[in-house]
Amino acid sequence: MSYNEFFIAIQGQLGLMRWPLTLLSLLMVMLIIERLVFFMLNSKTHRRSGHTDLYQLSLEDDAKLDAYLQQHIQDKSALSQGLCMLIGHRQFAKPLREEAVSLWLQEKRRQFMAGLKLLQIIGVLAPLLGLLGTVLGLIEMFKDVASTPGAVTPSQLADGLGLAMATTAAGLLIAVPAIACSQLFNLWANRKLDTIEYLLNHFNLHLIGLSVDKITCQPQACQTPCVPSYTWESDKQSVVEVSR
Repeated sequence: MSYNEFFIAIQGQLGLMRWPLTLLSLLMVMLIIERLVFFMLNSKTHRRSGHTDLYQLSLEDDAKLDAYLQQHIQDKSALSQGLCMLIGHRQFAKPLREEAVSLWLQEKRRQFMAGLKLLQIIGVLAPLLGLLGTVLGLIEMFKDVASTPGAVTPSQLADGLGLAMATTAAGLLIAVPAIACSQLFNLWANRKLDTIEYLLNHFNLHLIGLSVDKITCQPQACQTPCVPSYTWESDKQSVVEVSR
């Protein structure tokens, strides 16, 4: 039996739960496809090489910063949009830029998480509807058994139980991919949002002339743990060096 014949056979055995489970399955497929397309379009953050030229621009050269802003303001990448927002608000105080970034990240989180709660709800409802269909099927089977004159054959019980369990199988077939995709998409979204938030915070410090550089340490030659050093780019003098 092919997969198409298998699914058609199950659908023919769903009884009262046929339309609710069918609607849930169609909604699940639509949400998964929509999220896949969205994540494919927003999967690149260009963490290493995409914005190297931006950090090489002079912070005092407004003309070049405005030129960069006009060049990248139409980019679809979420990171490019965030960086352009910071450049456009570079004249404001750092707390105001941080508040703007916080609100912008909340909107991006809403976009990245859209539909995931609904997938989780589908993953919860589908097996419950399948179980309800199974119980209703068993009730009908016992009614038929009670009204049957004479002895009840094992084949009659097997057919009735098979029809009743079909709804549970259909509910699980819907629930498993719905829950799995919602969890995977949630992990992906959190990872991308954390990367974007880190880079935006890093560039926000860059706008005020503060550079965060990681020190490479050789454990054999270093007696104390190495920690990041923070330097003002305007005069290249170390302002904070902390040792544990």
